[in-house]
Amino acid sequence: MRNLTQILLIAALLVWCVASADAKRKSKPQLWPDGTEISAWFNDTSRVDVATLGRQYVITDYGVKMDSTLLQTEAIQSVIDRVAADGGGVVVIPRGTFLTGALFFRQGTHLHLVEGGMLKGIDAIKYYPVLKTRMEGQTLNYFAALVNADGIKGFTITGHGTINGNGLRFWEEFWIRRKYNRQCTNLEALRPRLVYISNCTDVQVQDVHLINSAFWTNHLYRCERVKYIGCTIFAPHTPEDAKAPSSDAIDLDVCKDVLVHGCNISVNDDAVVLKGGKGTFADKDPDNGPCSNIIVQKCNYGFVHGCMTLGSESLHDRNVILRDCYVSQATRVLWLKMRPDTPQHYEYVTVENMTGNCGSFIVVRPWTQFFKPEQRDDMPLSQCNNITARNIRMDCKNFFDVGLSDKYALKNFTFEKIDVTDAKKAFDPKLITGTVVKDVVINGVAQ
Repeated sequence: MRNLTQILLIAALLVWCVASADAKRKSKPQLWPDGTEISAWFNDTSRVDVATLGRQYVITDYGVKMDSTLLQTEAIQSVIDRVAADGGGVVVIPRGTFLTGALFFRQGTHLHLVEGGMLKGIDAIKYYPVLKTRMEGQTLNYFAALVNADGIKGFTITGHGTINGNGLRFWEEFWIRRKYNRQCTNLEALRPRLVYISNCTDVQVQDVHLINSAFWTNHLYRCERVKYIGCTIFAPHTPEDAKAPSSDAIDLDVCKDVLVHGCNISVNDDAVVLKGGKGTFADKDPDNGPCSNIIVQKCNYGFVHGCMTLGSESLHDRNVILRDCYVSQATRVLWLKMRPDTPQHYEYVTVENMTGNCGSFIVVRPWTQFFKPEQRDDMPLSQCNNITARNIRMDCKNFFDVGLSDKYALKNFTFEKIDVTDAKKAFDPKLITGTVVKDVVINGVAQ
């Protein structure tokens, strides 16, 4: 009996020690790449409880018909407006497909799509009104998105339903234009985005399927405290004449404090993209600005051009973390687009705990598509500094795809605990001033 008591006491002590160590680990503050503490807000990946958001307004209870072929923009918008007038609540999309043009959410309104429920965008641009908005690092007049929210505190999109951009006709027209005019730009192709959220705080988008956008899938401008949790973001990359051009998954434009957690992403362009302005004098424009405190974690990547892309319309990006993700078919993992006509500064970026396969792991190259350099005597030299890759286990076609330029400076990169295959065999840390190489194995050979 005494032996049993001793065993139980030892077991209890071991359990206490493990729990204590785990608690210490969890209580230890997480740090941004620049050494400052990450807010506890980033640790909360819980779902919003729709029941706490107020009264639920099922659109078919308020005049919207159960008819997938009928355009019902005005009827759905009237439900949104009614919810706002009543003091707020949840606009519920029930099972079924509801065809619509641009919708505009108000303060206090939320969007919930039940599983099997779909908002489907009509594939004609005239149903997306032109208004002052933000596109490709510029403030200009352009078409509204399918779902729009501006100036809202606490906006949510929830549910396991779908927002479908129905983009096929737009994609086909784009490629026809590009075939006959290689210089055709995105803005000339006249396509709506799927979701545009601007000037909002405390935003959460969870569990929804965001698919087939005619243009960018999610665009956020001047937003703070944004979470994307458990979403599926998809646009096709085949066939050649009907793939979805510029269907970026999440574009963060002058945004701060953003968490992308547990999402599945496969689009025919970049996945998470940081933007903030472009042009020789972009840093003088008050509509432009930095992106900071961005974490993308525990996501699965299918086909994307870049898992985490800074630029091409970026000014200053700081404290960016991409971690704990699985990558399959990505053309690039970390892409630092260096735009010769724009003063850019990318700093304190960490990519860690990544597995899978890719084309290029890290890319730093000049980006010259549609750029317009102007004369500026005090033009700052662009730079990338304090970029870290750590705990990487991947098969790569080109692990180190880096080029130098007199338009930018590279310094203080760190490569630590790397074990990769690399068909290109181009790893050359001497290209970057102050590079640290620690426990790096490429093709089985220590570097």
